[in-house]
Amino acid sequence: MLFKTQSASVYGIDAYLVEVEVDVGSARMQDFNVVGLPDNAVKESRERIKSALRNCGFEFPHGQGVTINLAPADVRKEGSGFDLPMALGLVGCQGQFFGKQLDKMMFLGELSLDGSVRSVRGALSAALAAREFGLKALAVPEANAKEAAVVEGVDVYALKSLPQAVDLVNSPESFTPVKVDAQQMLSEAAQYSVDLRDVHGQQAAKRALEVACAGGHNILFIGPPGAGKTMLAKRIPTILPPMSLEEAIETTRIHSVAGVLEDSRGLVGTRPYRSPHHTISDAGLIGGGAVPRPGEVSLGHNGVLFLDELPEFQRNVLEVMRQPLEDGAVTISRAAVSAVHAGGCDESLPMRVFRRSHAGVPLHASHDSALRFENFWAATGSHRYSYRGSGREIQGTASAVFGGGFRLREAEGDRRAK
Repeated sequence: MLFKTQSASVYGIDAYLVEVEVDVGSARMQDFNVVGLPDNAVKESRERIKSALRNCGFEFPHGQGVTINLAPADVRKEGSGFDLPMALGLVGCQGQFFGKQLDKMMFLGELSLDGSVRSVRGALSAALAAREFGLKALAVPEANAKEAAVVEGVDVYALKSLPQAVDLVNSPESFTPVKVDAQQMLSEAAQYSVDLRDVHGQQAAKRALEVACAGGHNILFIGPPGAGKTMLAKRIPTILPPMSLEEAIETTRIHSVAGVLEDSRGLVGTRPYRSPHHTISDAGLIGGGAVPRPGEVSLGHNGVLFLDELPEFQRNVLEVMRQPLEDGAVTISRAAVSAVHAGGCDESLPMRVFRRSHAGVPLHASHDSALRFENFWAATGSHRYSYRGSGREIQGTASAVFGGGFRLREAEGDRRAK
């Protein structure tokens, strides 16, 4: 017997429709095969589904073979979100749905061994795909219901267990779709734990941040440890304009696909602040993988990407940021397909002033030389920062964006000349 259900798979930050075809009796006895380019998480769902069906009081087909096809078969499927639609397909093959078809409802969810439904990644992208393909309803785990319900035009149902999903199919009139007020969710989520008013003094620095944020410019911090570079950078999102609903939905999609969305919020209402460690790889920063996943640049979309200890980053890592900074998007190409991720963020680039040149001599400026930071052009665009002095060595707080505030002392050679 053949039964079909609808699901979705995420590629990049977009989702596409997947038809789950379950056939019982066509394969060899006791065989349970999943085809359609599944990854390991999808293949392992066989054991989860068997235990969930038994523990929920449903029968697993004994003495018969089971074949499940995930169409389209030429695109790789990954994740545990296919557990629920595959289990419902097996239930449907046993006649539990009394001839009802599930061609207008999409199902997502990971099954635990006791039949409860766990949260999955990309529920918001799946809701947008369901609306695009004309599906009327979407059933997701309860933890993902709020983020999926933000999408208008699709009835979203929250599920706690496999038996509840079966009841939803048999008697949908007894269930109420989840309704949310997106604007209210956005206002409740737009709460920051820090504020720029917490910083006392540093008026020149605050003014520089205001100018950079107003114009959407990148910014370079230079100063010794404890000068306040990280403290100021953490507060940049608080002076950016409040997020619009469209920006919030776009940001939530990225965070949901990456698995960093807080289930209780349902919607990202604050500007993202991402601060990757300087040992990060180029794929971790820009995104990548066999099935492309968002990197730190995409996770900082509509917010701030803070590169602490900039000189410690590898050159190839900084080089890959050139195209995202210019285009506002990240394009990841693979042999079979390309994925485009969002990548529009303000960039903060901090470094310490006490760096040493390749010859081991402290960086300083004299009457016939200039202090030039030319190693950072790849990350900051075509701008190069130069600081000139007259026989004085920079020995204190210095910032390319603070507009001054250097504490200078005469170099040893100039004192001897006097």
